[in-house]
Amino acid sequence: MVLSDRTIKEEIAQGRIVIDPLDPGCIQPASVDVHLDRKLLVFKTWHHPFYIDVKQNLDDLNEVVEIKDDSPFFLNPGEFVLASTLESITLPDDIVGRLEGKSSLGRIGLLIHSTAGYVDPGWRGHLTLELSNVAKLPITLYYGMRIGQVSFLRLSSPAERLYGDEGLGSKYQGQVEPTASRYYKDFDRDKA
Repeated sequence: MVLSDRTIKEEIAQGRIVIDPLDPGCIQPASVDVHLDRKLLVFKTWHHPFYIDVKQNLDDLNEVVEIKDDSPFFLNPGEFVLASTLESITLPDDIVGRLEGKSSLGRIGLLIHSTAGYVDPGWRGHLTLELSNVAKLPITLYYGMRIGQVSFLRLSSPAERLYGDEGLGSKYQGQVEPTASRYYKDFDRDKA
């Protein structure tokens, strides 16, 4: 069941859902708006080799770019960058989150996630956004702009193992800025 604004406020008041910072004006009828933080991870196009090997650490493929207060970052057509929410989010053992884009941004061709829209119970940290421009023109990104929304759903029962539990292979617990893929760690875990 998707939580209503009333239930979201109750869960926040009880400290079960934590959103920091939280602007109460960002609580929508069944979601909470989240904002774009300053740091972006941009792919280096000159890096060798010219392919992505999912078995390798990809940290060297990216460089950090910061959005200045009043100057936008231009996301070019077909470009992909990683960003993160300004808000840190913490979920209890019986609630999951769904990250979705803002309709107004989708209407101009800005997608905020490819596949990472699911926020597990037990999650703590800033959400990494997978920003893509599918329009024919560059799109401006500003620090602090409303970039997406998170809805919350109650599980049928509390999860037995939470995100971050040892043995699950959780790779992003506690992240505070955009984080490159750590998929390569799955190969090491599968060997063990």
